[in-house]
Amino acid sequence: MNWQQWTALAVVVTTAGLMLRSRFRRRRFRLERDGHCGCSAATEGPKPTIIFHARKGERPVVIYKSR
Repeated sequence: MNWQQWTALAVVVTTAGLMLRSRFRRRRFRLERDGHCGCSAATEGPKPTIIFHARKGERPVVIYKSR
């Protein structure tokens, strides 16, 4: 094998190793994602919602809801 084949093989092996590492690595704990009680969402408060509604030939409507 010449140096180009070795380089290509090294790139493939490195890429496969990084993909396997990311697959089996433990993720960092985040309360928003991993908390099961829902308390993180409750502390933020209600978020306002903006709804855009438009149909062809009709007037567009923008609805703002602040829960």
